[in-house]
Amino acid sequence: QVQLVESGGGFVQAGGSLKLSCAAPERVSGITSMAWYRQEGLEKEREFVASIVTATGTTKYSDSVKGRFTMSRGNRRNIVSMQMDSLKPDDTGVYVCTARFGRSSAPDAWGRGVQVTVSS
Repeated sequence: QVQLVESGGGFVQAGGSLKLSCAAPERVSGITSMAWYRQEGLEKEREFVASIVTATGTTKYSDSVKGRFTMSRGNRRNIVSMQMDSLKPDDTGVYVCTARFGRSSAPDAWGRGVQVTVSS
Protein backbone atom coordinates (compact mmCIF):
# COMPACT_ATOMS: atom_id res chain seq x y z
CA GLN A 1 0.00 0.00 0.00
CA VAL A 2 1.45 3.33 -1.09
CA GLN A 3 1.34 5.98 1.60
CA LEU A 4 0.37 9.49 0.52
CA VAL A 5 1.25 12.34 2.84
CA GLU A 6 -0.71 15.59 2.67
CA SER A 7 0.23 18.94 4.17
CA GLY A 8 -0.86 22.55 4.10
CA GLY A 9 -4.38 22.56 5.49
CA GLY A 10 -5.50 25.20 7.94
CA PHE A 11 -7.89 27.97 8.83
CA VAL A 12 -8.42 31.02 6.64
CA GLN A 13 -10.97 33.76 6.18
CA ALA A 14 -13.12 33.94 3.06
CA GLY A 15 -11.15 35.39 0.18
CA GLY A 16 -7.88 34.04 1.51
CA SER A 17 -5.52 31.43 0.12
CA LEU A 18 -4.01 28.12 1.14
CA LYS A 19 -1.67 25.69 -0.59
CA LEU A 20 -1.95 21.94 -0.19
CA SER A 21 0.77 19.46 -1.04
CA CYS A 22 0.73 15.70 -1.45
CA ALA A 23 3.69 13.37 -1.72
CA ALA A 24 4.18 9.70 -2.44
CA PRO A 25 7.59 8.09 -1.92
CA GLU A 26 9.91 9.00 -4.78
CA ARG A 27 10.89 5.34 -5.24
CA VAL A 28 7.30 4.45 -6.17
CA SER A 29 6.83 4.10 -9.91
CA GLY A 30 3.78 3.88 -12.07
CA ILE A 31 1.66 6.73 -10.71
CA THR A 32 -0.16 8.18 -13.70
CA SER A 33 -2.37 10.73 -12.03
CA MET A 34 -2.99 12.31 -8.67
CA ALA A 35 -6.11 14.06 -7.49
CA TRP A 36 -7.78 15.86 -4.61
CA TYR A 37 -11.20 15.05 -3.21
CA ARG A 38 -12.95 16.78 -0.36
CA GLN A 39 -15.62 15.84 2.11
CA GLU A 40 -17.52 18.40 4.16
CA GLY A 41 -18.63 15.99 6.83
CA LEU A 42 -19.13 12.30 7.48
CA GLU A 43 -22.70 12.56 6.24
CA LYS A 44 -21.69 14.13 2.94
CA GLU A 45 -20.34 12.35 -0.13
CA ARG A 46 -16.74 12.76 -1.13
CA GLU A 47 -16.47 15.31 -3.96
CA PHE A 48 -13.90 15.44 -6.74
CA VAL A 49 -11.93 18.70 -6.70
CA ALA A 50 -9.01 18.48 -9.13
CA SER A 51 -6.62 16.08 -10.80
CA ILE A 52 -3.35 16.13 -12.69
CA VAL A 53 -1.70 13.73 -15.12
CA THR A 54 1.78 13.30 -13.73
CA ALA A 55 3.53 12.84 -17.08
CA THR A 56 2.02 15.82 -18.88
CA GLY A 57 0.77 18.16 -16.19
CA THR A 58 -2.70 18.15 -17.71
CA THR A 59 -5.22 19.26 -15.12
CA LYS A 60 -8.94 18.91 -14.58
CA TYR A 61 -11.12 20.81 -12.11
CA SER A 62 -14.61 20.65 -10.77
CA ASP A 63 -16.84 23.53 -11.79
CA SER A 64 -17.00 24.74 -8.20
CA VAL A 65 -13.24 25.44 -8.03
CA LYS A 66 -12.35 26.19 -11.66
CA GLY A 67 -10.54 29.50 -11.92
CA ARG A 68 -9.74 29.58 -8.20
CA PHE A 69 -7.68 26.43 -7.61
CA THR A 70 -4.52 25.49 -9.49
CA MET A 71 -2.95 22.06 -9.31
CA SER A 72 0.68 21.57 -10.30
CA ARG A 73 3.51 19.07 -10.19
CA GLY A 74 6.29 19.41 -7.64
CA ASN A 75 10.05 19.56 -8.00
CA ARG A 76 10.41 15.81 -7.96
CA ARG A 77 8.18 13.02 -9.15
CA ASN A 78 5.24 11.94 -7.06
CA ILE A 79 4.72 15.38 -5.51
CA VAL A 80 1.78 17.60 -6.39
CA SER A 81 0.44 20.84 -4.99
CA MET A 82 -2.82 22.70 -5.17
CA GLN A 83 -2.95 26.47 -4.76
CA MET A 84 -6.37 27.51 -3.49
CA ASP A 85 -7.27 31.17 -3.93
CA SER A 86 -10.42 33.18 -3.31
CA LEU A 87 -11.53 30.59 -0.79
CA LYS A 88 -15.18 30.42 0.19
CA PRO A 89 -16.89 28.92 3.25
CA ASP A 90 -18.25 26.20 0.92
CA ASP A 91 -14.66 25.07 0.36
CA THR A 92 -14.48 23.91 3.96
CA GLY A 93 -13.83 20.21 4.36
CA VAL A 94 -11.28 17.45 4.63
CA TYR A 95 -9.13 17.36 1.52
CA VAL A 96 -7.82 13.95 0.59
CA CYS A 97 -5.07 13.20 -1.92
CA THR A 98 -5.31 10.16 -4.18
CA ALA A 99 -3.11 8.42 -6.73
CA ARG A 100 -3.87 6.15 -9.66
CA PHE A 101 -1.53 3.65 -11.23
CA GLY A 102 -1.47 2.68 -14.86
CA ARG A 103 -4.89 2.65 -16.48
CA SER A 104 -6.78 2.24 -13.23
CA SER A 105 -10.30 3.69 -13.38
CA ALA A 106 -10.42 4.54 -9.70
CA PRO A 107 -7.93 5.80 -7.10
CA ASP A 108 -5.54 3.11 -5.89
CA ALA A 109 -4.09 4.98 -2.93
CA TRP A 110 -5.55 7.53 -0.51
CA GLY A 111 -4.03 9.90 1.99
CA ARG A 112 -5.45 10.56 5.43
CA GLY A 113 -6.64 14.04 4.53
CA VAL A 114 -6.07 17.56 5.79
CA GLN A 115 -8.65 19.92 7.22
CA VAL A 116 -9.39 23.18 5.42
CA THR A 117 -11.68 25.61 7.21
CA VAL A 118 -12.84 28.83 5.60
CA SER A 119 -14.69 31.28 7.80
CA SER A 120 -17.19 33.81 6.49
